[in-house]
Amino acid sequence: MHKLLARETGSRLLLLGNEAIARGAVEAGVGVAATYPGTPSSEISANFFNIAKESPLYFEYSTNEKVALEVAAAAANSCVRSMCIMKHVGVNVAADALMTLAYIGVKAGLVIVSADDPYMFSSQNEQDNRYYAKLSGLPMLEPSSVAEAREMTAYAFELSEKLQEPVLFRTTTRINHSNEVVTLGEITPPVIKGDFHKDPFNYVAVPAISRNLHKKLLKNLAAAAEMAETSPYNFIEGSGSMGIIANGVSYNYAHDAVKDLNQQNNIKILRLGFSHPMPARLITDFLKGCKKVLVIEEGEPYMEESVKAIAQEAGLTIPIKGKADDLFSRLFEFSPGIVRKAIASYFDIPYTPVTPVDISDIPEIAQRPPNLCAGCSHRATYYAVKKAAENVATIYPTDIGCYTLGFLPPLSMADFLICMGSSVGTSCGFSKTTEKKVITFIGDSTFFHSGIPPLVNAVFNNHNFTLVILDNGTTAMTGHQPHPGVDMEQISCSGYNQVSIENVVRSLGVCHVEIIRPFRIKKSIEAVRKAIEFEGVSVIISQQLCALYAKSLKKLSGKPFYVSNKCKNHRDCINELACPAFFIENEKVKIDPDTCVGCTLCAQICPEHAILPLKE
Repeated sequence: MHKLLARETGSRLLLLGNEAIARGAVEAGVGVAATYPGTPSSEISANFFNIAKESPLYFEYSTNEKVALEVAAAAANSCVRSMCIMKHVGVNVAADALMTLAYIGVKAGLVIVSADDPYMFSSQNEQDNRYYAKLSGLPMLEPSSVAEAREMTAYAFELSEKLQEPVLFRTTTRINHSNEVVTLGEITPPVIKGDFHKDPFNYVAVPAISRNLHKKLLKNLAAAAEMAETSPYNFIEGSGSMGIIANGVSYNYAHDAVKDLNQQNNIKILRLGFSHPMPARLITDFLKGCKKVLVIEEGEPYMEESVKAIAQEAGLTIPIKGKADDLFSRLFEFSPGIVRKAIASYFDIPYTPVTPVDISDIPEIAQRPPNLCAGCSHRATYYAVKKAAENVATIYPTDIGCYTLGFLPPLSMADFLICMGSSVGTSCGFSKTTEKKVITFIGDSTFFHSGIPPLVNAVFNNHNFTLVILDNGTTAMTGHQPHPGVDMEQISCSGYNQVSIENVVRSLGVCHVEIIRPFRIKKSIEAVRKAIEFEGVSVIISQQLCALYAKSLKKLSGKPFYVSNKCKNHRDCINELACPAFFIENEKVKIDPDTCVGCTLCAQICPEHAILPLKE
């Protein structure tokens, strides 16, 4: 049995934050969950995928976040509790549906997880999605710990049903990917089948109806504001005339810092967990008892701006600070040390930073820059494209996925990237405004996510570029989740169809389509050359399973290779491929047999044919 289905109420488990959120949803009786995978939210979905095999829960990996939200919205309006999970930039994709869904509302609870990524551990930006709560007019909750994430998830469903609105559940990487011992609650049996009652004058968002729905949304928002005033997730601790207002993981840093500085009787903390709408009366009362207030929040000055506005309306003129050059930055994550130092500085508390441990006698840790895995088929595809395009002035737009790492030398096969699907759309612009040959890259999962509409645009408007679809048979970067092009029988899942990328591409009117197996390097170079010589939209589909995925399926059959004494030390293998299985020992190229998967790429480009398979 999946550990998150354990029914022993009161038992304790060590859970990842994302596991705690999934467990909280299970305890709340979630019946439908939909997602597009994205770190730092991915483990929520991965757990639901496995839970659905052992429970009535319906779970799906949707083609993108907008579709996932639409699936969950329909389920919630059929009286089935639903959850939609995505990373912060995924909300951008879902925003079109989100803004109007706020008008329409829900009948059963709908919780939308937005996993923000301060410091951009795995993201192209660190946008602060708290502003989506303000933009949409929806209530928002922010847990401060793993254990609270479980508890607050169940509360989010209740809140959604009381307000008949979706609830935004905003986390950050430090909550999603921390571990804590969590006490389990009782599981509510899920309702998995409901009924949709037709009511077009409340559900069909044409202008005349939306005008009334907007009024309803504002009434619900006012009701949410009243709930925030008395929410158990908004509380004050400590005493004194100095105040701190904090949210999320920042509250933990503030709590510990006040204790470390021995200021529990001088500094009180207002923690906001139900953070939109802001509880204006609670904040006003807190401010009235303070001579000075520090707002501690990662990201943008979201709370700080609201607190200052509330203070102004109340006629309070106390100092309120947060984001400042000498306090907190809008960049990256905070740490306990950063918060402790800022609190001491702002409140004039004597503070001597802890002396760092002397590590001068410890050898420097070898750097491990991000790199495509040993045996990654993308490396072979990039090599083939580079060889086919020699002496051609090129632009290489790229997309979001493992293959983005192709921007690093020596491959250097990425010139422009904005967001999911942007490689194809920007290629349209580059092809019309430059004289260079545009060769663009997109992964199989990303193609289904948001690559099809811009390809339709390219065919319709007769653009001239070559699209390389890197089909490695899975959504690799976020942990091998399925997508519509995956053969689900390979992972023992029945009841799915498989969508052919080639059929989709041809059906859109692309006249020149090449299918390559990238480890057949000479044939691949020849096929790529034909595609880039074609005038108009051409597509190359590079088909080869991700090496790690193939290994998990027991389909990795190659033998490791070694560098024989034929080697003349030209180092083409390292200088052109940079496979992490290579290393230098005594000025000679070596191959780590435990890392090499036997893809044969290096053996095919070695001028002396000095790279051979190990016999044992």
